[in-house]
Amino acid sequence: MKTRILFLFFIFFIFSIDAEENETAKTDILFLKIQELESELAELRNKIESQNYLIEKLINESIEPNSSLGSEDIQDIAIGTDIRFKGIEDPSSKEQVYSAAIEALEAQDYDKAFALFNFFVKSFTDEEKRPLSFFWLGEICFMNNELDNSKNFFMELISSYPNHYRVPLAHKKIGDIYLKSKQVDEAKDKYNFVVREYPNNTASSLALQLLKNME
Repeated sequence: MKTRILFLFFIFFIFSIDAEENETAKTDILFLKIQELESELAELRNKIESQNYLIEKLINESIEPNSSLGSEDIQDIAIGTDIRFKGIEDPSSKEQVYSAAIEALEAQDYDKAFALFNFFVKSFTDEEKRPLSFFWLGEICFMNNELDNSKNFFMELISSYPNHYRVPLAHKKIGDIYLKSKQVDEAKDKYNFVVREYPNNTASSLALQLLKNME
């Protein structure tokens, strides 16, 4: 009789363990599914953000006349009278304008740097310097607390040059814009996006530190 009771107790114990393990497994699966959904939602929000920016850009371009600084305007902000704009892709002009913009940035002459970088993105096509110019335009606007303009420049970089090495940092900077605008949830989503999508990039480390500070 005792043996039978012990046997039944043993069977009950085994079933209890199996039930607990099944419950734990179900909980783990549910947690993973929630994480997966959160990841998909963040990715979707990021795509919508990019698409909305492009739509707004197309609308603005259709109703606003194109305006850009001419060569005389650039000379007026003192980058040197030896510059001659022979054509839209004149290599000499391109190098001089970009170099002058960097020099102004290093000298903390942000108004001059903004005008030069802005002229560069409107006048030249360059797979390296043009995306960097958009990045610096975003940074200058961020420092001047022009947050909407800052976000637009970072979005231009992300949308037009998705494979550029500054894109992860541009995403992180958009998170900074959200945080500065007290949009905490949006900032967290963007920082998590950077951490997840660019784990080996410096921007990921910066975003992770900010997330820890926000806990």
